[in-house]
Amino acid sequence: KSDAFIVSHLKALGAVLVGKTHTVQFAYGGVGVNNSLGTPVNPWAEEHHVPGGSSSGSGVAVGAGLVPMALGSDTGGSVRIPASFNSVTGLKTTVGQISRRGVFPLSWTLDSVGPLTRDAADAEAVYRLMAAKDPEDPSMQVFCPLIEEQSDESSDCLAGCRLVFPETVFFENCDSEVEASVLEAGNVFSDLGASIKHGSFDAANAALALNPKGLVIAAEAYYSNRKWIDEYFHELDPVVSHRIIKGRDVTAIEYLDIQNGLTSLRKQAIDFFDATDALLVPTVMIPPATLANCQSSVEAYSKINVSCLRNTAIGNILNLSAVTVPCGFNAQGLPIGLMIYGRPFDELKILNIARAFQTKTRWHLKRPDIALREV
Repeated sequence: KSDAFIVSHLKALGAVLVGKTHTVQFAYGGVGVNNSLGTPVNPWAEEHHVPGGSSSGSGVAVGAGLVPMALGSDTGGSVRIPASFNSVTGLKTTVGQISRRGVFPLSWTLDSVGPLTRDAADAEAVYRLMAAKDPEDPSMQVFCPLIEEQSDESSDCLAGCRLVFPETVFFENCDSEVEASVLEAGNVFSDLGASIKHGSFDAANAALALNPKGLVIAAEAYYSNRKWIDEYFHELDPVVSHRIIKGRDVTAIEYLDIQNGLTSLRKQAIDFFDATDALLVPTVMIPPATLANCQSSVEAYSKINVSCLRNTAIGNILNLSAVTVPCGFNAQGLPIGLMIYGRPFDELKILNIARAFQTKTRWHLKRPDIALREV
């Protein structure tokens, strides 16, 4: 047994490992439910609401104030969903920018590693430490070294920054309170001097159409973990097993057709950012659901899981950089997240935008009252 490269790297820089946190089986789920070992409690709700997944424990640990930073993997939203549901900041990095060596594999083409922190300034500080070349990770052949140093001051001016609310799938069937909070964030960015527009981002809709039902992840997850899946299938959490087994039936032609299509779609997405600095979208289209609702049936779970993953999975499919920050709460006091999408390897740009947002808002400073939470 050994630490993943990124854990060893951070420990060598002085990081103290407080503990290992909960996750979904095989890191394969956006809700955060683990029916085998228990589901972490969302600290923002008195009734047991889900924490988001798959990095559920990481989101709860930071959201409850137990630690200032935690790591997570993000293949379809597994850093950003728990960050949003627990009212913290979560960074989805570009594949190839952070070493994945030693991280339990789900999808070798989509897996990424990123930090969950209290705010965007901390996320940037941790990201700068994490962005170290690992010559033994083949995905890091495209690694982009960080040159500029982090400023001690958060910019409160975004003059010249071009931000777009995409009139595409991201807002379809979105919860009304979530949508209102995200759109309200546009006023904050306007006050910061940014240009705000509404426009199309066709690559998002095309990405979902090209990869229906997450076939890429299913195929790669089954291939990477087939020994465990086949041997222990009937012991697996049913909300995971019924999804991951579908990867066994994905044909080579289906898989390669999707991968070939993604090549052109990713180029289309990169070209879009020639005229735009970032997209502003809801991190998750719904607020955290109750655990009871998620456990009522596999069908109920599946519907909620799809809603959790839709907006975040697009970023993995297109290999975009993304950061989620708190942008409000609904009438029940449940957190709402704003996601800022940038082109691949634009982590520092989107983090600067997030830091500017947090100079004018206080959502990231609020803390849950966990004294009376259900345990």
